[in-house]
Parts: sequence; C-alpha cells; structure tokens
Amino acid sequence: MIKSLLAFFLLIQISYSSGFSQTYLISNVNIVTMENDQVLANQSILVDDGKILKITPMTEHVDFAGNLVIDGNGYYVYPGLAEFHSHIPIAQNGDTQLQEETMWLYLANGVLRVRGMIGHESHLTLRDKVQSGEIDGPRLFLSGPSFSGGSVSSPTQAAQMVRDEKAAGFDHLKLHPGLSMDEFMMISKTAKELEIPFGGHVSLDVGLEASLKNGYKSIEHMDGFIEAMISDYSRVLDPSLAGPFTMLLVGEADPSRLPALVDLTLETKAWIAPTLTLFDRYFGSKPAEEYRNIPEMKYMSAQQVQSWINAKTPYEEKGILTAENVQPYLDFRNNLFMTLHEAGVPVLMSSDSPQVFNVPGFSIHHEIELMSKAGMSNYEILKSGTVNTAKYFDQEGEWGVVKTGASADFVLVENNPLKNLTTLKNPFMVVMKGEVYDRDELQKQLDRIEANHKRE
Repeated sequence: MIKSLLAFFLLIQISYSSGFSQTYLISNVNIVTMENDQVLANQSILVDDGKILKITPMTEHVDFAGNLVIDGNGYYVYPGLAEFHSHIPIAQNGDTQLQEETMWLYLANGVLRVRGMIGHESHLTLRDKVQSGEIDGPRLFLSGPSFSGGSVSSPTQAAQMVRDEKAAGFDHLKLHPGLSMDEFMMISKTAKELEIPFGGHVSLDVGLEASLKNGYKSIEHMDGFIEAMISDYSRVLDPSLAGPFTMLLVGEADPSRLPALVDLTLETKAWIAPTLTLFDRYFGSKPAEEYRNIPEMKYMSAQQVQSWINAKTPYEEKGILTAENVQPYLDFRNNLFMTLHEAGVPVLMSSDSPQVFNVPGFSIHHEIELMSKAGMSNYEILKSGTVNTAKYFDQEGEWGVVKTGASADFVLVENNPLKNLTTLKNPFMVVMKGEVYDRDELQKQLDRIEANHKRE
C-alpha cells in the first residue's frame, strides 16, 4: 500500500493493493547498503512482497510484473535507524493512542527497529498488529516486565518470572537495580536454560564483573563501569556521596582498572547501549525548564513534559547538576564510550525514549550528534543502528542492510549520510516491509499527533 506519494516522484501508473504484496521499482537512487562503507551509485531497487527482489544499475533495463515506478531523484537510500533502548507506552484500558503515536514518531524519523526495555502484555498485542500491518510501525523486539529489587522477591520467584516471560513470547529480559547476587544468578541460570537473552542495569550487589561473566548480553547506559573503577566500594553504595549514576564520584575512578574491564567485555561478547542523550539531557547542566518548549516537545502531552521537568528539578535544587559536576562526568562517559568502541565492543544505537526530554524518534538524532562529537565515524554510527541491531538478535542479513533478499526496510534521504548525518533528520520516504510512506504522509501524522497534544 502506498501511503501518499511525493510530488517529485514520477508515477508511471499507480496500483493499490493490500498488505505487503505490491511490486514496484524505485529508480535513480544511490544506495548505502551498510554491507561496507561504499555507495552504489545510480541504482534501481525492485521490491516485491515486502522484500528486495533485485538491485540493478540504472544502465540495465529491469522487467518486472508490477506497474509502478518511483523516481528517486538521485537521493540516497540507507537501511534506516534503530532505537534499541525504548520504553513503549502501555495501552491503558485498551486505549492504544499513545502506542500508535509512538510508532509514527519513530517512522517519521526513519527509525525502523525498536527494542522495548520495560515490557507489558499490551506490547505483545501491539507487536502482533504491527507485524500483520493493522498498525503502522517499526520492527519491535520486546522485553517483559523488568527484574528489580521491587519485582523480585526470591531466587525461586525470579526463575518463575523468567519462565513466564519466555512463555509469553517476549524477546529478551531487562534487569534493573536492586537484585541480590542469589536472585541474579538464578535469573542467569534460568535464562541460559531457556535461551532468552538478558541484560540491563548492573545491580550494586552484583557488580559489572559478575554481570558480564554470567551472561549479560547488553550493558545499558554503560552501567557499572564507573563503580568497578572505584577502590572504596562503600562510597558507591552511599547515594548521598555517589549521586545519580555515580556522577559525584567520577573523579575517584581509577583509569588503570579500565583495560581489564574492556578485555572482560570483549571476552564475554557483551554489547553496550550508551544512551548518551539521556545523560546529556536528564543529568546535564541545562536547566529542565529550558526543555519545555524545544520543537519536538509539541508531540508530547503537557503532563508528560511536566513530569520530565519534575524528575530533573530535584537534582538541580540539590545543587548536583552544576557545570562543575556535570562536565567531568559527561567527558568521562564520552571517553569510556570511545574506549569501548575502539576496542571492538559492539554498540547499539539507543537513546532511552520516551524518557526525560527524549521524544521518540527525535532523540535518536540527538544521540547521533553526541556519538559523532565523541569521535565515532559516520559509518560506525550508522552501523550501530543497522547491521549491529540485526546481529544482536541473530538476524544479520535479514534486515538492517539494503541487499537482494533482505526485507524492504529502508529510508530515502537527500544527501549521503556517510558524509552528512544531518540529512537523516529529514527522510523523504520510508519503506517498512515494503510499505511506502512519503514525506507528506509522515508530516500528516506528525501534525495529527501535535494536534492531539495541543497546548492550551
């Protein structure tokens, strides 16, 4: 189904069909395949039944059974972005409005794959509806309800919780702080037996080393590294001394301990989800009130924005988020991020949305800016949201690349993203499992969401 069409596209004949069965050709495009860092210039992409059937140079004629040709106008095609640390809204009393809005916010920003990090049974229904085409949205990979000091009461109950989430059909497990070592070890043992991946925050009673050695697949927020580098662990355990995410003790981290931690991360094949933008916005020195009216906030309710302001304000009132405290902490995190990346630890594109001042879709572009400022190359940034995310769920080559046989999941942008990351902010066309959404349709959905949350 074609969801509207851009004025600059050349339509030879339009034929509508249901589902993902339509056959069409996108001509005159340059392709960033993400199989490598090269661009295939002047190509055509033949799409059939939601798959890329063929990629052909423009110098060669393509015969196909369909009758729709879209002129790509010399723009660039790449596999789209990812949000691999997302908190998908819950459908309250069957009301899916916020869920559907969130799906559109991702699509409108070229985000085609999302990993949910605090699950709910309504997310399973949402995933089914997205997969069937009933609801428009990106690929969804879901965690169940999180394991934490509040949700886990014993090792036996933790094991049953793992079994229940696996049986329900969740894709992975999310761990939050507050777990004892016995509870964590039972979660690890049961998850390995059931072959369901797990990861998340690092509980202080467990620590980074034990988390890595016992199967953490992803370390969210690069959690646990600072704590593992501080000699006097009793200070880490005192929140009045440590501050949020151990911000106030970053000067006590011993850099000589980092190489061994990096080696262990590599040895255990763990991934990192940096969420740089979460720390830049939530724990940055920019006052909370200044975020109230930044452009993308118009897509969130006034109540949601106020709750984010309320979450940050107490840290400001306590004098924690001064530039003197914040800047060394953010610098440390950027250096840690690049140290891990340059050592070969795989990175998952993630921003933690919708979380404090991180609007779904839009926050990924802020994350990309911060990854670039930290020193990551454009190609590696794109890789973190394409090839890496597919590989994380053992689906490498099925999506996250633009190649023959892969799912037709890609985005059309004006400039070469390998040279210009800002072009990613303005997708001219999004293709999701063969469904085509042009800029007019994406803007229409954004306008609808804005109207739903119009400020009085």
